[in-house]
Amino acid sequence: MYLIAPAYAQALGGDASSTIMQMAPLALIFVVFYFFLIRPQQKKAKDHKTMLEGLRRGDRVVTGGGIIGTVAKVAGNDDVLVDIAEGTRVRVLRGTITTVLARTAPADNKAANDDDADEPEVEILPPPKKDDKSAS
Repeated sequence: MYLIAPAYAQALGGDASSTIMQMAPLALIFVVFYFFLIRPQQKKAKDHKTMLEGLRRGDRVVTGGGIIGTVAKVAGNDDVLVDIAEGTRVRVLRGTITTVLARTAPADNKAANDDDADEPEVEILPPPKKDDKSAS
């Protein structure tokens, strides 16, 4: 009398369809990850890079530390001078700017003839969209 039933080995020659069926869930997981995680993150990074390249004097920005200021000068490729208070100017790395709150209108020849040409025209941007996926 045996307490353990004898184990029999499976046949070695599996068909190709069973191999494809084993790989299908892995491929499906990769496709889901691509469309829900990788692609939106690439789009967000591209939009952020475009925003940073478009910075100009007079733009109202928020830094990564939460400081709100106005761009005084785009000093170079990596840094920006930002006025955070009257008489207070700080040098900020361009990559730490998270949001542009308001953009200045591009200068044109008509503005040079106006009386109030000292003040840049400001375009108010809508608040950034909150992604439900980024919260998790």
